[in-house]
Amino acid sequence: MKLVKDKYLVVGADFAGYPLKEAVVAHLKEKGWKITDLGVVEGSDPDKDTDLMFHRVGLRVGSAIAEGEFERALLFCGTGMGIHIAASKCPHVHAGVVESVPAALRAITGNGVNVLAMGAFYVAPQMGCDIADAYLNAELGSGYEWWKNFYEFHKLAIDELEAFDYEEYKKNGFKVKHLGDYPIALEKKPEE
Repeated sequence: MKLVKDKYLVVGADFAGYPLKEAVVAHLKEKGWKITDLGVVEGSDPDKDTDLMFHRVGLRVGSAIAEGEFERALLFCGTGMGIHIAASKCPHVHAGVVESVPAALRAITGNGVNVLAMGAFYVAPQMGCDIADAYLNAELGSGYEWWKNFYEFHKLAIDELEAFDYEEYKKNGFKVKHLGDYPIALEKKPEE
C-alpha cells in the first residue's frame, strides 16, 4: 500500500474540479508528494473522454482505496458531492466533502476519512491547498489526546462501519451489531 507517511497520494477530478485539482497537486508536488492522477489531466477532451465523468472518476479512485493500493485520496468536482458519492460505493472507502480547514481536520481526526472531496465551485485554490495540508498532516485522534476515549470511540465507529452488512442490520431489526463500547462525554480542552 502506498502510504501518506511516504508521501504517496491518489487524486482524481472531473472537468469541473480540474482547476482546483491542478492547484492542489502543484502545491503538493512542491512539498515532495508523489501523485497518481486517475482523472482529468491536461489535454483531456470533455467531448471524447466520457470515462472522466465525475462518477466514473470517483469509482476509479475509490477502487484504488478499496483494493489497498493507496491509504488516502483527494477528489475534486464542481461541488465535491457527486464524486464523493461515487467513491463511497466502493468497499472500505470512508469519504467526506469539506470546504474548510477545520472540517478537513475533523474529517480525518474524528472520522478517519480516507477519501476527501472538495468542490471547485466553492473552494478557492489557496484554501484547497490549506485543506490538503491539514488533511494529509493529521490522523485519527491527533490533537485530541487530552480527550478520554476519543480515539477508541471513533476507531470503534470506523470498525463497525467497516464491518457493516445491510442485510444483517435489517434482519437484526435495524440495530447495529456492536463490536464493543466506549463511553465518551463531551470534554473541554484543558488550558495550556
